[in-house]
Amino acid sequence: MQFETESFNKELLIDIYKNILKPRMIEEKMLILLRQGRISKWFSGIGQEAIAVGATMAMDEDEYIMPMHRNLGVFTSRKMPFSKLFMQWEGKKDGYSKGRERSFHFGSNEHHICGMISHLGPQLAIADGVALAHKLNKEDKVALAFSGEGATSEGDFHEALNTAAVWRLPVIFMIENNGYGLSTPISEQFACENIADKGIGYGMKSVIIDGNNVLEVFKTVRDARKYCIEEQKPILIEAKTFRMRGHEEASGVKYVPKELFEIWGKKDPVVNYEAFLKSEGILTDQDIEAIRSDFKNEIEAGIKVGENAPKITPNTQEELDDLYVPFTVRSSDTSQMKKSEMKFIQAIKDGLHQAMEHHPNLVLMGQDIAEYGGAFKVTEGFVQDFGKNRVRNTPICESAIVGTALGLSIKKYKAMMEMQFADFVTVGFNQIVNNLAKMHYRWGQNADVVIRMPTGGGVGAGPFHSQSNEAWFTHTPGLKVVYPSTPEDAKGLLLASFEDPNPVIFFEHKALYRSLSGLVPEDYYTIELGKARQVREGRDLSIITYGTGVHWAIEYADNHRDISFDIVDLRTLSPLDYDAIASSVKRTGRVIILHEDTLIGGIGGEIAAWISEHCFEYLDAPVMRCASLDTPIPFSVELEQNFLAKSRLGETIVRMMKY
Repeated sequence: MQFETESFNKELLIDIYKNILKPRMIEEKMLILLRQGRISKWFSGIGQEAIAVGATMAMDEDEYIMPMHRNLGVFTSRKMPFSKLFMQWEGKKDGYSKGRERSFHFGSNEHHICGMISHLGPQLAIADGVALAHKLNKEDKVALAFSGEGATSEGDFHEALNTAAVWRLPVIFMIENNGYGLSTPISEQFACENIADKGIGYGMKSVIIDGNNVLEVFKTVRDARKYCIEEQKPILIEAKTFRMRGHEEASGVKYVPKELFEIWGKKDPVVNYEAFLKSEGILTDQDIEAIRSDFKNEIEAGIKVGENAPKITPNTQEELDDLYVPFTVRSSDTSQMKKSEMKFIQAIKDGLHQAMEHHPNLVLMGQDIAEYGGAFKVTEGFVQDFGKNRVRNTPICESAIVGTALGLSIKKYKAMMEMQFADFVTVGFNQIVNNLAKMHYRWGQNADVVIRMPTGGGVGAGPFHSQSNEAWFTHTPGLKVVYPSTPEDAKGLLLASFEDPNPVIFFEHKALYRSLSGLVPEDYYTIELGKARQVREGRDLSIITYGTGVHWAIEYADNHRDISFDIVDLRTLSPLDYDAIASSVKRTGRVIILHEDTLIGGIGGEIAAWISEHCFEYLDAPVMRCASLDTPIPFSVELEQNFLAKSRLGETIVRMMKY
């Protein structure tokens, strides 16, 4: 192994040695503790330290890094206290995630590290978002994301690289090619000769380096950083290396040919670099022993602190409170505001435009939303008003754009993504439910992201442009789910969603876009999330609903004046307004929950269960649900009308009133 020391002074060479030695010594100790049962799991990076250390040291300390399982060197090179790291690995309250996350699944804004999730690939798109923030701020900064060779087979890898290349983002994609994704060799992972070839396919500069040579890694990343800043382009670095332990310790290494350990053992990044420094007279045996002694003492002291830290005493309220950044936006007093007649879609457009004026750090992203104005023309004219930096057409890659939105949030931006149709959210589902939703609970980083979701049937658009999928997200802790039914609510709730620093999934019913009009305040105003609207008060029958269900209920009530209907528009599905639900139940004693979503697994089941548990003594009849058929939504208008819950509302009400 040849070490080129041009431009490296003695102090830097020694500092690099300390940074590469420390994670090795920590790991060796952790493996002992694992065998003793003092920690529960370990993903070893032994043999790969040069990549994490060299890359981290080549970056500025305030530049974000998105590490993986085997990047302990990132955390230690960023000077995270070992005692706190150890408490993290032991699941103690004073670790970096309050005991909620395992080994390296955590981040720290203080150290500019974004924590990974087990799905691996989504990290790459977060780097896109951080890099986009740098670009918008005109900062000479980059983001660096790590990935293993296995994760390069995931769609997130391709989406993130394509987005970075198209948007010319200053991102370094560091791919650690250690030969195996758990037990699957690279020959069964991809057919190209090198992972670097994949970057070239996206029009991206790509290089291959010896991942065990810490000086080569350092110099390559330093040069890559300069390239990204000067050219405003991404770069892919493939670091060839080898994993000297199993995927994690329990998996073992029986599937790896023994000769590979002999070959790569001779390329040990720590041993070779240490020998080089000794041969150059930069370090002596006495120097090395002194460094090792200091690290040993630090490790032992940190272990003692961690093991003496108290075990967690669960606090249920704290667990629930940490789902979200504490925040409440109150409803504005609109009584003195001038109001104009607006269609539902005009109210959305007006609210979005005012949000862009009110929040100069708000960035809009979506397919065809710039010059074309979006599939429904909501953002038509926005490019002229706010420019292409803030109104961004995206490639067709929903997952990468959700991840980019999260990266923007890390850098204190607000982001909105328009799903062209709510149906297409499935392609970005993982980013939403595992990154956006869990980020604050895991390590305190909020996701200041609104995802607009044109949803619902009634327009003859068939199974892939008409689904009602809100229940997928009400089931996911950490998300707020909003679903307005009137133009006034649409604007006020949308503006409130942008005020809220937490992730909001904002549903807009397509059938209401141009069919429904109403008076809407012209000024900027907000409506508090989590508060239902009492549409009508009645004494005979409660209909608890949202979206188009509100209008179905009103229409039926208008045509059946003999029944006194109590109609509640939930408006926000997560969190639910349980007080409003309970009040309605108490007024009538009979409840129908109406929604366009299919019956099984719909939110109506959750509401019915809550009413049965908390309001049973007020009921005069069983809670009934009226929902759409448990089939995909069909294309034919006749079949679609039969599918929708509206076609069964009348018979459900008759059954209820006869009970």
